[in-house]
Amino acid sequence: MKKGKVIILVAPSGSGKSTMAKRLFKDFDNIKFSVSATTRPPREGEIHGKDYFFLSDDEFSKRIEEKDFLEWEEFYGGKRYGTLRSEVDKILNSGYFILLDVEVKGAVNVKEIYGDECLSIFIKPPSLQTLKERLIARGTEDKETLRLRLERAEEELTYADRFDRIVINDDLDTAYSEINKLVSDFMNNQ
Repeated sequence: MKKGKVIILVAPSGSGKSTMAKRLFKDFDNIKFSVSATTRPPREGEIHGKDYFFLSDDEFSKRIEEKDFLEWEEFYGGKRYGTLRSEVDKILNSGYFILLDVEVKGAVNVKEIYGDECLSIFIKPPSLQTLKERLIARGTEDKETLRLRLERAEEELTYADRFDRIVINDDLDTAYSEINKLVSDFMNNQ
């Protein structure tokens, strides 16, 4: 059995990354999602090992010290999220491709680890103004969260040239067609 490869989608919040990921899962049955670890408590209905690996702060810190994470990050409110290398390798060794939805710094680290066995795609909004409009239209952000997300987006955009490909999401279907082709070509290039 051939070993799988890593596909990373990276984008500022509101750029269409989750929508693109859902469509890839629908179109490619040999792509699996990596379950992340987090220190936040489970929400109602979430299952340990299926939605997230829910870890205590101490457990998460121990896993960092033991270098068990490919990448990890701390977010607003002190909650940490990370990708366990053991989970990624388990999926890759089963012959599947794995899709990671991680932050820019983590994505750069994962790309360094997996090199040519990894395709990294940065999904870019046409402009910060368009991104702001999309975030407002979602209706999930208060003014402070919106401000923080836009500040973070501005920083994340400075990393775009570190990725294999940049796809501008001006039109969802056009951008998805481009991403689908990049992923298909990468998968067929084994």
